[in-house]
Amino acid sequence: MDSSRPPEVEHQKQSMKVTKSYIRYQQSKFLSDAISIATIVFVGIPFMGLKNYEPNQYFFPLFLVFSLSAWFIASFFSRLYADRRTNKFAEEIISTIYNAVLFAILLAAFLYFFMKQVEFNNLFFLSYTMAIFLVTVVFKYAIRKYTHRLVYAGKFSENFLLVGATPAGVDFLDTVHKYGYYGYHCGGVLHHSPVQLNGSKYFGQVEALEEVLTYNDFDEVVIALPNTQPEVVKKAVQVCDKFSIPVKIIPDIDQYATTNIQVNNLGLIPVLNFKSLPLDKWENRTLKRSFDIAFSLCFFLLIGSWLMPILMLLIKLSSKGPVMFKQVRWGLNNEKITCYKFRTMVVQSKDVDEAGSYLQATKNDPRITALGLFLRKTSLDELPQFYNVLRGDMSVVGPRPHPIPLNMASIDTVDNYMLRHMVKPGITGWAQVNGCRGETKSISSMQKRVNYDLYYIHRWSFWFDCQVVLQTIINIFRGDQNAY
Repeated sequence: MDSSRPPEVEHQKQSMKVTKSYIRYQQSKFLSDAISIATIVFVGIPFMGLKNYEPNQYFFPLFLVFSLSAWFIASFFSRLYADRRTNKFAEEIISTIYNAVLFAILLAAFLYFFMKQVEFNNLFFLSYTMAIFLVTVVFKYAIRKYTHRLVYAGKFSENFLLVGATPAGVDFLDTVHKYGYYGYHCGGVLHHSPVQLNGSKYFGQVEALEEVLTYNDFDEVVIALPNTQPEVVKKAVQVCDKFSIPVKIIPDIDQYATTNIQVNNLGLIPVLNFKSLPLDKWENRTLKRSFDIAFSLCFFLLIGSWLMPILMLLIKLSSKGPVMFKQVRWGLNNEKITCYKFRTMVVQSKDVDEAGSYLQATKNDPRITALGLFLRKTSLDELPQFYNVLRGDMSVVGPRPHPIPLNMASIDTVDNYMLRHMVKPGITGWAQVNGCRGETKSISSMQKRVNYDLYYIHRWSFWFDCQVVLQTIINIFRGDQNAY
């Protein structure tokens, strides 16, 4: 740092640089959508089945204004332009689908003014909305990949200081270290005792925060201090305010991490409200059940009718034994259900060892057949469970049903384990699309899986289910290293 320049000035310049980068990132998302819509309006509309169409000098500009207005108004409700760098692209696709639906509704209202000149039929609306959706998704994917390149090149990342090495803070640090494309870099840690976390520099105790910010450049401060130190947290926030540096606070409330919490204010006092489960409402249960039935029927009609017989024949030809594997597991409210799968192991494989412990499938497990390995890698062994969904035993999306011996072993060792059974088990789930598949080698790995399941249960929505299904399809083609 230049000694002739006050450190506060240097810090402000760094913060402004990052802010401008973020603004350009946000502007690129708005601009790409506007360009996509304009291109489709001027190039694609004549090929979309308009009736009584008489082009004039006013039609295209007005139609573009209506389209852009509908798209960006809808984005306020769909939160289309929220920063999703740390979320999976599947979430952005679902958000774009939601925005496209709202867009079509708003555009239909706007186009009432054109009804005398042009007949807008259903084919046009479907073609136009689909074209905009597809083009905008392609642009969003390109922007995301380009942003990742900038992050790895060090041109678009936020350098943060971690204050407090609580378990919540360590988890945050591990996450941003594992997923470098999030664009966060830990430039240092303050803690009451020396710590070494992913190679981050130790700057000293929490009380040194003001001195550290004076002589070092950070774009953000992440405070992860225990709840027992409210005055220390308050003081840290005041120091950050003095330097006009953004602050994130990671509350040390692990016991509430998976619950449905809403923060409201009572005057100036923040209050945590614990909301009821979304699936406690009959209308949500009806919507989820309708989705399960519709999705399962579409699967059997479009895919299962030809793919499942082929897989059954291959299983029969490749190894001796039945095609199907049936196992009793726990479903909703711990009721026993018969779960169906394609057989992936040799006949008479042992489920428990000599000590009576359940034998989970492991990497290079000799019990798994060659075809079975492929079926597990691609999740095709789970396809018969769509029959369970039609029966009402399972849902398309939900916590995966575990074998009963694994349930019994986890009840007393994993926190809130039995709460997984407050909803129907699923063919796929939020835990699975986040990498929690296959063997659970430790209690902590099972706890992580349960935490994902409880997060899903407390935050269920129809669009959340759509996101999980989409991410599952992506994972099938991309492959999962934890599936074996």
